[in-house]
Amino acid sequence: MKTIKIMPCLDMKDGRVVKGIHFVNLKDAGDPVVNAEFYQKEGADELAMLDIAATLENRKTRLEWVKNVSSVIDIPLTVGGGIGSLEDIELVLEAGADKVSMNSAAVKSPDLVREAAKKFGSEKITIAIDARRNQEMPSGFELVVSGGTRPVGKDAIAWAAECQDLGAGVILPTSMDGDGTQAGYDLEFTRLVADAVQVPVVASGGAGKLEHFYEGVVIGGAEVLLAASVFHYRILSVREVKEYLRGKGLQVNL
Repeated sequence: MKTIKIMPCLDMKDGRVVKGIHFVNLKDAGDPVVNAEFYQKEGADELAMLDIAATLENRKTRLEWVKNVSSVIDIPLTVGGGIGSLEDIELVLEAGADKVSMNSAAVKSPDLVREAAKKFGSEKITIAIDARRNQEMPSGFELVVSGGTRPVGKDAIAWAAECQDLGAGVILPTSMDGDGTQAGYDLEFTRLVADAVQVPVVASGGAGKLEHFYEGVVIGGAEVLLAASVFHYRILSVREVKEYLRGKGLQVNL
């Protein structure tokens, strides 16, 4: 049985943690360094930090944010947003990230995924896949980029399989339909991705109750459970989620 990991996510804008619904209507959710320290103490297995405005503002990830957060934790940190070249990846890893997450840049240049995996190792390369429902796609899910603002006419599940073939070590699918709603992960989307790849899949977007985390594993097929709103607003704690999952027979590190 695989050990299930819990990954709080810091969505960053203007130096603060923010959280929205369906990728918009952002609200302040605190200081990234304070949040990072808190989540490590709570027992988080990993942490994600996404510079959500970097691609839209056509700039790189703010390296000082990475340095500040990585300096107070020793759990693995995945950083994404505005990473579009091998040099960007190198700088983010040097700033203290353990893994990078790419989305729009990978869609624009699939070769970047292959080159990055070859240079830095597959385990350091996460591909984030944002999608929305579209019945014209074979899987029913269309890939979207640029912070969820631009559909690209490509099937999201086919893209997940392609990313694995290119060397990605982790796939992080987020359904825009569920993001920030606390109505539960998009289990259909997560399961389709998990069935299409052999690498670990991170369930993301919409966790709001304890049952949602359990469903993300047993129905969605995820190995890592990412959440933001429920943790930032202290609706649930990392420990609560882990104890619940263990009580349901899943393997977690308490």
